[in-house]
Amino acid sequence: MTTEPVEDKNMAEKHPHHAALYDLARRVMLAAAGATMLASDEIEEFVKKLVERGELAEQDARNLIREVLEKREKVATERKAEQERSQPAPVTRADIDMLNARLEELANKLDELSKSRHAHD
Repeated sequence: MTTEPVEDKNMAEKHPHHAALYDLARRVMLAAAGATMLASDEIEEFVKKLVERGELAEQDARNLIREVLEKREKVATERKAEQERSQPAPVTRADIDMLNARLEELANKLDELSKSRHAHD
């Protein structure tokens, strides 16, 4: 997770409280998006409340929503890829035939060993 500071340096200088709140909200929402896969409407509602209270500029809100949704999509894609990698490959008929042939070969060797052992007794 990236934790870059607010991009607009003028906004950070003019409104340090807003910049700090934006950074905090951004970090919390990115963490939440990765951890719980918040629904889009939950993310938008949270950011909308920050804008309504004047704690976040509308442009920052749009950027934050876009960034969080992109992060959520990335996490979902990574989770899906990990699940696919952890799944065993499907067994084919050729796999079964190969194993059956190997079992038959081993059974024949066991029979030969058993016969040779009884011959020496």
